[in-house]
Amino acid sequence: MSPGALSHITVLDLSRVLAGPWCAQILADLGADVIKVENPDGGDDTRGWGPPFLKNEDGSRADAAYYLCANRNKRSIAVNMREEKGRDILRQLAAQSDVIIENYKTGGLKKYGLDYDSVKALCPDIIYCSITGFGQTGPLSAQPGYDFLIQAMGGLMSVTGEDKPMKVGVPAVDLFTGVYAAGAVMAALIAREQGLGGQHIDMALLDVQAAMLANQASNYLVSGRAPGRGGNAHPNIVPYQDFPTLDGRIAVAVGNDGQFAAFARALGRPEWADDPRFKANAARVEHREVLIAEIILVMSARSSAHWTQALNAAGVPCGPIQSVDQVFAHPQAQARGLTLDLPMTGCGTAPMVANPMRLSATPPVYRTAPPRLGEHTVQVLQERLGVDEFGCSELKQAGIIG
Repeated sequence: MSPGALSHITVLDLSRVLAGPWCAQILADLGADVIKVENPDGGDDTRGWGPPFLKNEDGSRADAAYYLCANRNKRSIAVNMREEKGRDILRQLAAQSDVIIENYKTGGLKKYGLDYDSVKALCPDIIYCSITGFGQTGPLSAQPGYDFLIQAMGGLMSVTGEDKPMKVGVPAVDLFTGVYAAGAVMAALIAREQGLGGQHIDMALLDVQAAMLANQASNYLVSGRAPGRGGNAHPNIVPYQDFPTLDGRIAVAVGNDGQFAAFARALGRPEWADDPRFKANAARVEHREVLIAEIILVMSARSSAHWTQALNAAGVPCGPIQSVDQVFAHPQAQARGLTLDLPMTGCGTAPMVANPMRLSATPPVYRTAPPRLGEHTVQVLQERLGVDEFGCSELKQAGIIG
Protein backbone atom coordinates (compact mmCIF):
# COMPACT_ATOMS: atom_id res chain seq x y z
CA MET A 1 0.00 0.00 0.00
CA SER A 2 1.37 3.42 -1.01
CA PRO A 3 1.84 5.81 1.92
CA GLY A 4 0.41 8.57 -0.28
CA ALA A 5 2.00 11.44 -2.17
CA LEU A 6 1.59 13.78 0.82
CA SER A 7 2.72 11.38 3.56
CA HIS A 8 5.50 13.83 4.53
CA ILE A 9 3.04 16.69 5.15
CA THR A 10 1.37 17.70 8.42
CA VAL A 11 -1.88 19.68 8.25
CA LEU A 12 -3.42 21.50 11.22
CA ASP A 13 -7.11 21.71 10.35
CA LEU A 14 -8.85 24.50 12.26
CA SER A 15 -11.88 24.43 9.96
CA ARG A 16 -15.41 23.21 10.53
CA VAL A 17 -18.52 22.24 8.57
CA LEU A 18 -17.67 21.47 4.91
CA ALA A 19 -15.43 23.59 2.65
CA GLY A 20 -12.37 23.41 4.93
CA PRO A 21 -12.88 19.81 6.06
CA TRP A 22 -13.45 18.77 2.42
CA CYS A 23 -10.10 20.31 1.48
CA ALA A 24 -8.41 18.63 4.44
CA GLN A 25 -9.92 15.24 3.61
CA ILE A 26 -8.53 15.42 0.08
CA LEU A 27 -5.06 16.08 1.52
CA ALA A 28 -5.56 13.31 4.10
CA ASP A 29 -6.62 10.81 1.43
CA LEU A 30 -3.36 11.61 -0.36
CA GLY A 31 -1.39 10.71 2.77
CA ALA A 32 -1.10 13.91 4.81
CA ASP A 33 -1.28 13.69 8.60
CA VAL A 34 -4.32 15.89 9.23
CA ILE A 35 -4.89 16.96 12.83
CA LYS A 36 -8.48 18.14 13.15
CA VAL A 37 -8.88 20.71 15.95
CA GLU A 38 -12.31 20.77 17.60
CA ASN A 39 -14.07 22.53 20.43
CA PRO A 40 -14.38 20.06 23.35
CA ASP A 41 -18.00 21.20 23.75
CA GLY A 42 -19.61 19.31 20.86
CA GLY A 43 -16.88 19.55 18.24
CA ASP A 44 -17.54 20.16 14.56
CA ASP A 45 -21.12 21.39 14.03
CA THR A 46 -21.77 18.67 11.46
CA ARG A 47 -21.47 15.96 14.11
CA GLY A 48 -25.01 16.96 15.05
CA TRP A 49 -26.39 17.70 11.58
CA GLY A 50 -28.82 14.80 11.38
CA PRO A 51 -30.69 12.59 11.14
CA PRO A 52 -29.51 10.21 9.92
CA PHE A 53 -26.93 9.33 12.56
CA LEU A 54 -24.50 6.46 12.82
CA LYS A 55 -25.17 4.31 15.88
CA ASN A 56 -22.78 3.35 18.64
CA GLU A 57 -22.32 -0.33 19.35
CA ASP A 58 -24.76 -0.01 22.27
CA GLY A 59 -27.42 1.42 19.95
CA SER A 60 -27.12 5.03 21.11
CA ARG A 61 -26.72 7.94 18.71
CA ALA A 62 -23.25 8.57 17.34
CA ASP A 63 -22.11 11.13 14.76
CA ALA A 64 -24.26 12.37 11.89
CA ALA A 65 -23.88 11.00 8.38
CA TYR A 66 -23.10 14.55 7.26
CA TYR A 67 -19.94 14.61 9.40
CA LEU A 68 -18.80 11.28 7.98
CA CYS A 69 -18.61 12.56 4.40
CA ALA A 70 -15.74 15.01 4.99
CA ASN A 71 -13.53 13.78 7.83
CA ARG A 72 -11.92 10.48 6.85
CA ASN A 73 -8.22 9.83 7.56
CA LYS A 74 -7.93 12.57 10.21
CA ARG A 75 -6.96 12.66 13.86
CA SER A 76 -9.24 14.67 16.16
CA ILE A 77 -7.97 16.70 19.09
CA ALA A 78 -10.34 18.58 21.39
CA VAL A 79 -8.70 21.83 22.57
CA ASN A 80 -10.31 24.81 24.29
CA MET A 81 -9.13 27.86 22.34
CA ARG A 82 -10.74 30.22 24.84
CA GLU A 83 -8.03 29.32 27.36
CA GLU A 84 -4.48 30.61 26.96
CA LYS A 85 -3.02 27.15 27.58
CA GLY A 86 -5.25 25.81 24.80
CA ARG A 87 -4.07 28.52 22.43
CA ASP A 88 -0.47 27.77 23.40
CA ILE A 89 -0.98 24.11 22.48
CA LEU A 90 -2.30 25.10 19.07
CA ARG A 91 0.52 27.56 18.46
CA GLN A 92 3.05 24.85 19.25
CA LEU A 93 1.32 22.47 16.85
CA ALA A 94 1.14 25.22 14.22
CA ALA A 95 4.89 25.76 14.48
CA GLN A 96 5.42 22.07 13.60
CA SER A 97 2.94 22.02 10.71
CA ASP A 98 3.35 22.42 6.97
CA VAL A 99 -0.20 23.58 6.30
CA ILE A 100 -2.94 25.29 8.29
CA ILE A 101 -6.55 25.38 7.09
CA GLU A 102 -9.06 27.69 8.77
CA ASN A 103 -12.50 29.06 7.96
CA TYR A 104 -13.09 31.59 10.71
CA LYS A 105 -14.49 35.01 9.84
CA THR A 106 -11.85 37.36 8.42
CA GLY A 107 -9.57 38.40 11.27
CA GLY A 108 -11.31 36.05 13.70
CA LEU A 109 -8.16 34.18 14.73
CA LYS A 110 -6.03 37.26 15.40
CA LYS A 111 -7.17 37.49 19.03
CA TYR A 112 -6.00 33.91 19.55
CA GLY A 113 -2.58 34.51 18.04
CA LEU A 114 -3.42 32.01 15.30
CA ASP A 115 -3.81 34.35 12.34
CA TYR A 116 -1.43 34.16 9.38
CA ASP A 117 0.98 36.86 10.55
CA SER A 118 1.24 35.37 14.06
CA VAL A 119 1.79 31.83 12.77
CA LYS A 120 4.25 33.02 10.13
CA ALA A 121 6.38 34.53 12.91
CA LEU A 122 6.56 31.04 14.45
CA CYS A 123 6.93 29.14 11.18
CA PRO A 124 8.08 31.31 8.24
CA ASP A 125 7.48 28.56 5.67
CA ILE A 126 3.89 27.87 6.72
CA ILE A 127 1.23 27.47 4.06
CA TYR A 128 -1.85 29.06 5.57
CA CYS A 129 -5.18 28.59 3.81
CA SER A 130 -8.06 30.85 4.86
CA ILE A 131 -11.54 29.98 3.60
CA THR A 132 -14.28 32.59 4.01
CA GLY A 133 -17.51 33.58 2.31
CA PHE A 134 -16.21 36.74 0.67
CA GLY A 135 -12.43 36.73 1.07
CA GLN A 136 -9.93 38.77 3.07
CA THR A 137 -10.62 42.02 1.17
CA GLY A 138 -13.59 43.98 -0.14
CA PRO A 139 -16.70 45.53 1.46
CA LEU A 140 -18.19 42.15 2.43
CA SER A 141 -14.99 40.62 3.80
CA ALA A 142 -16.23 40.74 7.41
CA GLN A 143 -19.55 39.04 6.60
CA PRO A 144 -20.10 35.31 7.19
CA GLY A 145 -20.88 33.23 4.13
CA TYR A 146 -22.74 29.96 3.78
CA ASP A 147 -23.18 27.77 0.73
CA PHE A 148 -26.88 28.57 0.20
CA LEU A 149 -26.26 32.30 0.57
CA ILE A 150 -23.42 32.21 -1.94
CA GLN A 151 -25.44 30.13 -4.41
CA ALA A 152 -28.01 32.92 -4.24
CA MET A 153 -25.62 35.88 -4.33
CA GLY A 154 -23.20 34.28 -6.78
CA GLY A 155 -25.64 33.73 -9.63
CA LEU A 156 -25.99 29.95 -9.48
CA MET A 157 -29.61 30.01 -8.38
CA SER A 158 -30.49 32.45 -11.18
CA VAL A 159 -29.61 29.81 -13.79
CA THR A 160 -30.93 26.76 -11.90
CA GLY A 161 -34.52 25.52 -11.81
CA GLU A 162 -37.48 26.31 -14.01
CA ASP A 163 -40.28 28.44 -12.56
CA LYS A 164 -38.26 29.91 -9.66
CA PRO A 165 -34.63 30.19 -8.54
CA MET A 166 -33.38 26.88 -7.18
CA LYS A 167 -30.27 25.82 -5.31
CA VAL A 168 -28.29 22.78 -6.37
CA GLY A 169 -29.16 19.60 -4.44
CA VAL A 170 -25.72 19.37 -2.79
CA PRO A 171 -23.63 22.20 -1.23
CA ALA A 172 -21.77 22.68 -4.48
CA VAL A 173 -20.01 25.94 -3.56
CA ASP A 174 -18.56 24.48 -0.36
CA LEU A 175 -17.42 21.39 -2.22
CA PHE A 176 -15.87 23.27 -5.13
CA THR A 177 -14.15 25.62 -2.69
CA GLY A 178 -12.70 22.62 -0.87
CA VAL A 179 -11.39 21.18 -4.14
CA TYR A 180 -9.93 24.51 -5.29
CA ALA A 181 -8.37 25.02 -1.85
CA ALA A 182 -6.75 21.58 -1.96
CA GLY A 183 -5.31 22.39 -5.37
CA ALA A 184 -4.01 25.72 -4.09
CA VAL A 185 -2.39 24.05 -1.07
CA MET A 186 -0.64 21.51 -3.26
CA ALA A 187 0.55 24.28 -5.61
CA ALA A 188 1.91 26.18 -2.60
CA LEU A 189 3.71 23.05 -1.37
CA ILE A 190 5.38 22.67 -4.76
CA ALA A 191 6.35 26.37 -4.74
CA ARG A 192 7.87 25.94 -1.28
CA GLU A 193 9.89 22.96 -2.47
CA GLN A 194 11.22 25.23 -5.22
CA GLY A 195 12.56 27.62 -2.61
CA LEU A 196 9.77 30.20 -2.74
CA GLY A 197 8.81 29.81 0.93
CA GLY A 198 5.37 29.66 2.48
CA GLN A 199 2.38 31.81 1.65
CA HIS A 200 -1.17 32.83 2.56
CA ILE A 201 -3.98 31.36 0.46
CA ASP A 202 -7.13 33.50 0.40
CA MET A 203 -10.09 31.35 -0.70
CA ALA A 204 -13.55 32.95 -0.98
CA LEU A 205 -16.76 31.06 -1.65
CA LEU A 206 -18.05 33.95 -3.79
CA ASP A 207 -14.91 33.88 -5.95
CA VAL A 208 -15.28 30.14 -6.44
CA GLN A 209 -18.97 30.49 -7.29
CA ALA A 210 -18.16 33.09 -9.94
CA ALA A 211 -15.56 30.74 -11.44
CA MET A 212 -18.09 27.89 -11.34
CA LEU A 213 -20.45 29.85 -13.59
CA ALA A 214 -18.03 28.86 -16.36
CA ASN A 215 -19.80 28.99 -19.74
CA GLN A 216 -22.75 30.91 -18.25
CA ALA A 217 -20.41 33.66 -17.07
CA SER A 218 -18.61 33.64 -20.40
CA ASN A 219 -21.93 33.83 -22.25
CA TYR A 220 -22.76 36.97 -20.26
CA LEU A 221 -19.34 38.58 -20.64
CA VAL A 222 -19.40 38.07 -24.42
CA SER A 223 -23.06 38.92 -25.10
CA GLY A 224 -23.83 41.40 -22.34
CA ARG A 225 -27.04 39.49 -21.60
CA ALA A 226 -27.52 37.81 -18.23
CA PRO A 227 -28.54 34.16 -18.69
CA GLY A 228 -31.74 32.90 -17.13
CA ARG A 229 -33.12 29.59 -15.91
CA GLY A 230 -33.31 26.86 -18.52
CA GLY A 231 -34.30 23.86 -16.42
CA ASN A 232 -32.42 20.82 -17.66
CA ALA A 233 -31.74 22.33 -21.08
CA HIS A 234 -28.25 23.51 -22.03
CA PRO A 235 -27.82 27.18 -23.03
CA ASN A 236 -25.31 26.42 -25.79
CA ILE A 237 -26.03 22.86 -26.98
CA VAL A 238 -29.18 21.25 -28.44
CA PRO A 239 -30.40 18.59 -27.77
CA TYR A 240 -28.81 18.31 -24.34
CA GLN A 241 -31.52 17.69 -21.75
CA ASP A 242 -33.98 15.13 -20.44
CA PHE A 243 -36.90 13.89 -22.54
CA PRO A 244 -40.17 12.15 -21.66
CA THR A 245 -40.64 8.58 -22.80
CA LEU A 246 -43.66 6.31 -22.68
CA ASP A 247 -42.85 5.26 -19.11
CA GLY A 248 -40.47 7.86 -17.68
CA ARG A 249 -37.66 10.22 -18.68
CA ILE A 250 -34.08 9.79 -19.91
CA ALA A 251 -31.18 12.20 -20.26
CA VAL A 252 -29.72 12.78 -23.71
CA ALA A 253 -26.40 14.59 -24.27
CA VAL A 254 -25.72 15.26 -27.95
CA GLY A 255 -22.35 16.97 -27.95
CA ASN A 256 -21.61 17.48 -31.66
CA ASP A 257 -23.16 17.42 -35.13
CA GLY A 258 -22.02 13.85 -35.83
CA GLN A 259 -23.79 12.64 -32.72
CA PHE A 260 -26.88 14.56 -33.77
CA ALA A 261 -26.95 12.77 -37.13
CA ALA A 262 -26.73 9.43 -35.31
CA PHE A 263 -29.44 10.59 -32.90
CA ALA A 264 -31.73 11.54 -35.78
CA ARG A 265 -31.25 8.14 -37.42
CA ALA A 266 -31.93 6.31 -34.15
CA LEU A 267 -35.19 8.23 -33.79
CA GLY A 268 -36.19 7.35 -37.35
CA ARG A 269 -35.82 10.94 -38.52
CA PRO A 270 -32.61 10.89 -40.60
CA GLU A 271 -33.80 13.93 -42.56
CA TRP A 272 -33.17 16.14 -39.52
CA ALA A 273 -29.42 15.84 -40.11
CA ASP A 274 -29.83 17.58 -43.50
CA ASP A 275 -32.41 20.14 -42.40
CA PRO A 276 -30.71 23.59 -42.39
CA ARG A 277 -32.57 24.39 -39.14
CA PHE A 278 -31.00 21.42 -37.36
CA LYS A 279 -27.85 20.38 -39.23
CA ALA A 280 -25.43 22.51 -37.17
CA ASN A 281 -25.55 23.11 -33.44
CA ALA A 282 -25.82 26.90 -33.73
CA ALA A 283 -28.91 26.44 -35.92
CA ARG A 284 -30.36 23.92 -33.47
CA VAL A 285 -29.95 26.42 -30.64
CA GLU A 286 -31.71 29.05 -32.75
CA HIS A 287 -34.58 26.67 -33.58
CA ARG A 288 -34.57 24.96 -30.20
CA GLU A 289 -38.33 25.07 -29.58
CA VAL A 290 -39.25 23.49 -32.92
CA LEU A 291 -36.69 20.69 -32.66
CA ILE A 292 -37.40 19.86 -29.01
CA ALA A 293 -41.13 19.60 -29.75
CA GLU A 294 -40.38 17.15 -32.57
CA ILE A 295 -38.09 15.06 -30.38
CA ILE A 296 -40.67 14.88 -27.58
CA LEU A 297 -43.30 13.72 -30.06
CA VAL A 298 -41.10 10.82 -31.18
CA MET A 299 -39.55 9.76 -27.87
CA SER A 300 -42.78 9.81 -25.85
CA ALA A 301 -44.13 6.98 -27.99
CA ARG A 302 -41.59 4.37 -26.82
CA SER A 303 -40.22 3.20 -23.44
CA SER A 304 -37.10 4.45 -21.67
CA ALA A 305 -35.52 1.01 -22.09
CA HIS A 306 -36.13 1.11 -25.84
CA TRP A 307 -34.55 4.52 -26.29
CA THR A 308 -31.63 3.81 -23.99
CA GLN A 309 -30.78 0.67 -25.95
CA ALA A 310 -31.27 2.34 -29.34
CA LEU A 311 -29.26 5.45 -28.53
CA ASN A 312 -26.43 3.54 -26.87
CA ALA A 313 -26.23 1.33 -29.95
CA ALA A 314 -26.01 4.47 -32.09
CA GLY A 315 -23.21 5.92 -29.95
CA VAL A 316 -25.37 8.72 -28.58
CA PRO A 317 -24.67 9.55 -24.90
CA CYS A 318 -27.79 8.90 -22.87
CA GLY A 319 -28.84 7.40 -19.58
CA PRO A 320 -31.58 7.06 -16.99
CA ILE A 321 -32.25 9.66 -14.30
CA GLN A 322 -31.27 7.59 -11.29
CA SER A 323 -31.99 8.00 -7.61
CA VAL A 324 -29.06 7.92 -5.19
CA ASP A 325 -29.72 4.29 -4.24
CA GLN A 326 -29.77 3.32 -7.91
CA VAL A 327 -26.42 5.05 -8.46
CA PHE A 328 -24.62 2.91 -5.89
CA ALA A 329 -26.42 -0.27 -6.97
CA HIS A 330 -25.39 0.18 -10.61
CA PRO A 331 -22.84 -2.33 -11.94
CA GLN A 332 -20.56 0.51 -13.08
CA ALA A 333 -20.45 1.98 -9.57
CA GLN A 334 -19.77 -1.43 -8.11
CA ALA A 335 -17.05 -2.17 -10.65
CA ARG A 336 -15.34 1.10 -9.76
CA GLY A 337 -15.63 0.48 -6.02
CA LEU A 338 -17.39 3.74 -5.25
CA THR A 339 -18.24 2.77 -1.68
CA LEU A 340 -16.25 1.27 1.18
CA ASP A 341 -16.59 0.57 4.88
CA LEU A 342 -13.99 1.66 7.41
CA PRO A 343 -13.75 0.54 11.07
CA MET A 344 -14.88 3.41 13.30
CA THR A 345 -14.21 3.56 17.01
CA GLY A 346 -17.28 2.54 18.98
CA CYS A 347 -19.49 2.20 15.91
CA GLY A 348 -18.39 -0.95 14.12
CA THR A 349 -17.91 0.41 10.62
CA ALA A 350 -18.76 3.62 8.79
CA PRO A 351 -19.90 3.59 5.14
CA MET A 352 -17.95 5.99 2.92
CA VAL A 353 -17.84 7.18 -0.68
CA ALA A 354 -14.47 6.55 -2.32
CA ASN A 355 -12.14 9.33 -3.38
CA PRO A 356 -12.49 9.72 -7.18
CA MET A 357 -8.78 10.38 -7.82
CA ARG A 358 -7.27 7.26 -9.36
CA LEU A 359 -3.46 7.61 -9.32
CA SER A 360 -1.52 4.61 -10.54
CA ALA A 361 1.52 5.04 -8.26
CA THR A 362 0.25 7.05 -5.26
CA PRO A 363 -3.49 6.40 -4.99
CA PRO A 364 -5.64 7.64 -2.11
CA VAL A 365 -5.17 5.52 0.99
CA TYR A 366 -8.06 4.73 3.34
CA ARG A 367 -6.36 4.52 6.71
CA THR A 368 -9.04 5.45 9.21
CA ALA A 369 -12.72 6.33 9.46
CA PRO A 370 -13.70 9.82 10.63
CA PRO A 371 -12.48 10.23 14.22
CA ARG A 372 -14.66 10.53 17.28
CA LEU A 373 -14.46 13.88 19.07
CA GLY A 374 -11.06 14.23 20.75
CA GLU A 375 -10.15 10.63 19.99
CA HIS A 376 -6.49 11.47 19.38
CA THR A 377 -5.92 14.38 21.76
CA VAL A 378 -3.60 12.51 24.12
CA GLN A 379 -1.84 10.71 21.28
CA VAL A 380 -1.06 13.94 19.41
CA LEU A 381 0.05 15.85 22.52
CA GLN A 382 2.36 13.04 23.55
CA GLU A 383 3.72 12.49 20.06
CA ARG A 384 4.07 16.10 18.91
CA LEU A 385 4.61 18.09 22.10
CA GLY A 386 6.06 15.50 24.49
CA VAL A 387 3.28 15.96 27.06
CA ASP A 388 3.26 12.94 29.33
CA GLU A 389 0.20 11.09 30.62
CA PHE A 390 0.15 13.08 33.87
CA GLY A 391 0.36 16.37 31.96
CA CYS A 392 -2.53 15.35 29.71
CA SER A 393 -4.58 14.43 32.76
CA GLU A 394 -3.91 17.85 34.30
CA LEU A 395 -4.91 19.62 31.08
CA LYS A 396 -8.11 17.63 30.92
CA GLN A 397 -9.01 18.42 34.53
CA ALA A 398 -8.38 22.11 33.87
CA GLY A 399 -10.76 22.05 30.87
CA ILE A 400 -8.00 22.81 28.38
CA ILE A 401 -8.47 19.57 26.42
CA GLY A 402 -11.41 17.24 26.02
